[in-house]
This record gives sequence, C-alpha cells and structure tokens, in this order.
Amino acid sequence: MYDVIVIGARCAGSPTAMLFARQGYRVLLLEKARFPQDTLSSHYLHMQGVALLDRWGLLDRIRESGAQPITHQVYQGPGVRIEGFSLPIDGLTTTYAPRRYVLDPILAEGAVAAGVEFRQGCAVKDLVFEDDRVVGVRYSTPGGAEATDRARLVVGADGMRSLVARKAGAEYVMEHPRMTTTYYSYWSGVPADFELYERPGRWIGVLPTNDDLTLLMTYFPQADYNQVRKNVEPAYLEALRTTAPELYERMRSGRREEQLYGTGHQENFFRKAHGPGWVLVGDAVNHKDSITARGITEAFVQAQSLTGFIEENLHDEAALRTAMRRYENELGNEALHHYQGALNVAELKPEGRTEMLRKLVGHQEHIDRYFSTLSGACSIDDFYNDELLTLLDQD
Repeated sequence: MYDVIVIGARCAGSPTAMLFARQGYRVLLLEKARFPQDTLSSHYLHMQGVALLDRWGLLDRIRESGAQPITHQVYQGPGVRIEGFSLPIDGLTTTYAPRRYVLDPILAEGAVAAGVEFRQGCAVKDLVFEDDRVVGVRYSTPGGAEATDRARLVVGADGMRSLVARKAGAEYVMEHPRMTTTYYSYWSGVPADFELYERPGRWIGVLPTNDDLTLLMTYFPQADYNQVRKNVEPAYLEALRTTAPELYERMRSGRREEQLYGTGHQENFFRKAHGPGWVLVGDAVNHKDSITARGITEAFVQAQSLTGFIEENLHDEAALRTAMRRYENELGNEALHHYQGALNVAELKPEGRTEMLRKLVGHQEHIDRYFSTLSGACSIDDFYNDELLTLLDQD
C-alpha cells in the first residue's frame, strides 16, 4: 500500500512524486516509456521554472547537462523590435531550454533520490475503485504481466490524453478550439538568443539548447494544418524566410541536424482537477497551445502547489478535500492567466500587441517587465502599473 501513486514521470509527475516523498510519503512513480526518450516539446524553462529547479536542488544538473544559458530575449513583429530579458527570481538571471531526453531523466533521478519507487516501461490500464473512490491502479509490467497497486491518492500526470482523467470521469470545465499547428527542428551553426518573430498568420520561436544546437520552431494557423503537413519542409522554410529574414540568413549558414517534428493536435482546455482519491497535474489538468512555451514551467508550479497544499494532511479526509480545492482554485488564478495569454498569441494576429509594444521602445524597464509577465517574474497586474498606463495613453 502506497500513500501516493503518480502516473507519468515527465515534467509534472517526477517533481510531484519527489515533493511528496520529501514530505515523508511512500510514493510509486509509473512511466510507460523508458528514459532517456525524447518527446514533442518547446522545452523552454521560464524564470519561474528555473527558480523552482533551484529550490529543489536540481538546477546544477541542468547547468551540467550542456544546456546553453539564455540571458537575452528578442521580439520582432510588424514595425517593432524589442530586446531585453526577464527580471530575476531569487537572484537567478539565466534560463535554459534543455532537450527533453536530458530534462526528464534529471527530474526522475531527483524523485528516486528522494525515495520514490520508480518503475519504467509500465503502462497503466485502469483505475481501481471502491464505491466512488479511486484506491489504486492496474498496469502492465515490462515483462507483460498485469499488476495492481493501491494508494491513498492517485496523481494523473499522464499528459493531454490522460487515462487517469478519462477513467476518473474528469469533465472539461473550459475548452477552446485548436488554434495552431507547429513544426520544428534543430540546427547547428545558428547562434541565437531566445528570439520570437511574428507576422499575421505566422510565428517563429528560436531557442539555444543542448549540444550547441538551436531549436527553430514555426507556427501556422490550425486551418492550414492539412496543407502544411503535406509539404512540411517547404512550408517551414518559407515561414522562416518571410517572417524572420535575418534569422533565415543565419540559418542558411548552418545545418539542420534532425528531422522535422510537429503536430496539429494542440488541445486547449481545463479539466476538473480532482475527485475522491485522484488529482491531475500538468497537461492532464490544463493543456494549451505551445506557442508561449509555458507547459513545463506550469507543470513545476502545479507540483509545488499541490504538494504544498496537502503537506501532512494526506490521510485526513476533510483536510485533503480542502487542500485539493485550494489547488484547483490556484489553477483558476495564475494558470488561467497564462492560458488566456497563450490563446491570444495563438490567434496569430499581432496588431494589438505590436501597437502596445511600439510604445515601450526606449523604456527598457517596461520591456523587461513585459518579458517578465510570461516568465512568471511579474504578474500582469504589476506590469500594468500607473506609470505604464500613463505611457500607453500617450499618442
């Protein structure tokens, strides 16, 4: 009998398991993949996520992994270019974009070091119920045998298509249509900062990552998905050429080192976060378009939030219900803000945004605070302070 079983060992599951174990709970972590294994991802760690890794004692592992440090950000849209960087959190001034086959094992190893029992190659098949409460899971082992384990709490950290959510009947409480399709690859010989380029109907994201490679991501409207996926490489190159000509010239001096990866299946939703004996974290509870690259950071935030609310109250039924309601309410605050922000960017209509950003040119403090609203270092309410509102009201 475990205190907690966590399903999924990537960016939401491993930190959640680790933090529960550090609280003294007996934790089982199940993952269907075998690490290291890559996965589709924009894999940027915003400043808020970097600060949590530092708090958990895992940031040095990221630094040692060869992930390139990022200290400068560029945004260029129609008629405007701004440069700067997020404000620091806890004195940290550098972010990273580690590959997922690097990051996910580091997180899982952190969980194991905390005392978590980690089993890879295990595919969860079903939840175990007693009356209306989830009390465990059924899964297949790497050898093909069927196994059942029980726990006080089952955590679904199993992604956008969460089996835990489906089996527990976690309904959608908010849902929006798919908005973009994305294709990306990794290039050598293309030096870059954290760079974003935009024009109507196109968005380009650029991130330095591991092994001196640079991630170049292109975004298209969801309506273009079928057309783009039939001619991916020409569409990808044309988007770069027409949206970011200077970047395109840099890219031509480099070399694409991997295939093009992509998807048109980026769902936008919030699910019910919890029920008797179960709770969801990460993409299982809230998934949105990857265009703002907030998924990993929010998975970290949710792991910290959930375990922080529960603390020593896992076996106190009334206190556990209160803790999970508080966790869900927290999702409705910060996560909802970033969800709405992602949907706004994913419209691929830069006009209103660029009009505002043009007024920030020459005001570096406001530019850095703008970048900080996405990084988690500055709330949107703090960004729109009286000084900024006065600036924006000027003709």
